[in-house]
Amino acid sequence: MSTLGILSAEEQFIVRTVRDFVDREVKPVVRELEHSDTYPEALIGRMKQLGIFGLAVPGEYGGTSVSMPCYVLITEELARGWMSLAGAMGGHTVVATLLLRFGTQAQKRRYLPRMATGEIRATMALTEPGGGSDLQAIRTVAGKDADGYLVNGAKTWITNSRRSQLIALLCKTDPDASPAHRGISVLLAEHGPGLTVSRDLPKLGYKGVESCEVSFDDYRAPADAILGGVEGKGFAQIMKGLETGRLQVAARALGVGRAALEDALAYAQERESFGKPIWQHQSIGNYLADMATSLTAARQLTLYAAREAQAGRRVDMEAGMAKLFASETAMQIVLNAVRIHGGYGYSTEFDVERYFRDAPLMIVGEGTNEIQRNVIARQLVKRGGLDV
Repeated sequence: MSTLGILSAEEQFIVRTVRDFVDREVKPVVRELEHSDTYPEALIGRMKQLGIFGLAVPGEYGGTSVSMPCYVLITEELARGWMSLAGAMGGHTVVATLLLRFGTQAQKRRYLPRMATGEIRATMALTEPGGGSDLQAIRTVAGKDADGYLVNGAKTWITNSRRSQLIALLCKTDPDASPAHRGISVLLAEHGPGLTVSRDLPKLGYKGVESCEVSFDDYRAPADAILGGVEGKGFAQIMKGLETGRLQVAARALGVGRAALEDALAYAQERESFGKPIWQHQSIGNYLADMATSLTAARQLTLYAAREAQAGRRVDMEAGMAKLFASETAMQIVLNAVRIHGGYGYSTEFDVERYFRDAPLMIVGEGTNEIQRNVIARQLVKRGGLDV
């Protein structure tokens, strides 16, 4: 049974539609867009038309909600074409799931229908310049007064922040709370006075879409801007959202790894040395065998976590495992793809060098792999080991 065989006929059609979009519209233009670091306006427009921004939004709000395994495979297809396109919808989908799970009815009605069409694109703002992985140490404060909330602070590495109309901002509504997580909330911030996207950060890879520094200087938000309408719930809300986010990052890694394997496999059949295709040399054949084996294992681990999430179970450990293993696997696969391509693997005329620049993002993004190991170890102890 193929991987798509786990999906319904309708979801298989959706994945194939995205695959066709990648092959016909993304691959012919990606190298030029990526090397010039050009925002892919036309491709984002097509993603809106295809309903990709509404994958986590139910039909009652105008979306086409798909299962988590389907979402993983769609993300893999996008990343196979260009990881940046998968990134352009990643945070957006997490915010949609947060609204669906925790939002008030008014918040859902306000945002979800326009998020489904891509009219509103959303992102998360968690990381701060001095905070890194320690989200409880954030310093962005939203103080409540008679007019709502007054927000001050700064965030960094916020993808799509310049072009997103909605930012799910992690902030402290009670800086003196103990423990600290009880004073953390998610504030739904729309662009306006006091919210400044200061600059696009220069990056090794992940070109085309922006990752920015964002500052809040006496930014005003209405009293009903807190996700769910209750302060102090933000840390738990974000932790739940990160389960989806880490599955999305794992799926991005699958896409990059798959693209590298496909390119390496094709090249190894075309390139000859010593009178035969290089795949027939044992060292190259062994690389290909290991790449295919590890990619298959990473996909199955990611789909396992996706199925658990679909069943409504807590998957912080499972999503952490998937993100950890898939990202490390992708990094090794693209390195081996460079080896197989030889000197051409170092050339910007081949896509392999792009994969090599994109792959490290998944190792550090959505919580570093060191953090994933901490999460996994903590859950192993808490759960009494692995379920068997």
